[in-house]
Amino acid sequence: MQAILEGIIRIIKEGGAILSSAASLHAKGIAKGGHANFVTEYDSRIQSFLVERLHELLPDAHFIGEENGLSEFKEQDRTGYAFVIDPIDGTNNFMKGYKPSVISIALFRDGTPFIGVIYNPFQDQVYYAMRGHGAFMNGTPIHSSEDPLESSLVSVGTAPYNEALHATTFELSALYLKYGMDLRRSGSAAYDLCLLASGITGLFFEPVLGLWDFAAGAVICEEAGCTITDLDGKPLTYDGSSSILCASAGVSKGTYLPSALRTL
Repeated sequence: MQAILEGIIRIIKEGGAILSSAASLHAKGIAKGGHANFVTEYDSRIQSFLVERLHELLPDAHFIGEENGLSEFKEQDRTGYAFVIDPIDGTNNFMKGYKPSVISIALFRDGTPFIGVIYNPFQDQVYYAMRGHGAFMNGTPIHSSEDPLESSLVSVGTAPYNEALHATTFELSALYLKYGMDLRRSGSAAYDLCLLASGITGLFFEPVLGLWDFAAGAVICEEAGCTITDLDGKPLTYDGSSSILCASAGVSKGTYLPSALRTL
């Protein structure tokens, strides 16, 4: 498994070279459906590259990805190995030259992610974890913060593609602005999870995310000492989209679920 992890890191950095070399081109986006939901030629190009190279690394693995018709979690993905890929998390950032944009790869075993790797090529940051072995950034161990909610920055994902969730997003934002230190928004859920695992922020939430958006980050965060659930505090099922609530070691020791904060 260590050799596979090293192989994933090598491949994701090769994909990152494609992403960073294209960043100055201000790539045109094609609407995928829903407000502000775009895909560029580089999303598809990087995913195709990753699938080809990861297939060489682990020939028996299945693939789940945001692009190219691979987005559905199927029954066959519950057994054996499956890669879950987001070729560009932060496509809107990429289109506008607003960093960060990252590449995210999770390796599932029997329906559960056990390796997560996320690469920010613009700062050459590789975040990675394997279950039971801790979380790292560029070889250095990382740990979530021990600060309580009132002393923590809260990251929010705005679910722009789903208008029905806009009111919920801003109601929760107001709630966490009241009880946390302040709010932050990077435009990349995968990167937000890395910041949480690194101890920079204390909590991240988004009303809905695709599996490829959070699978790798979930492994990294849990190995860094975070607690990750849906917004109701229920365990993630890792078989499709979900709301996400991830709290650092310090925040998760106190009251942080929306249902609890609303009663204070």
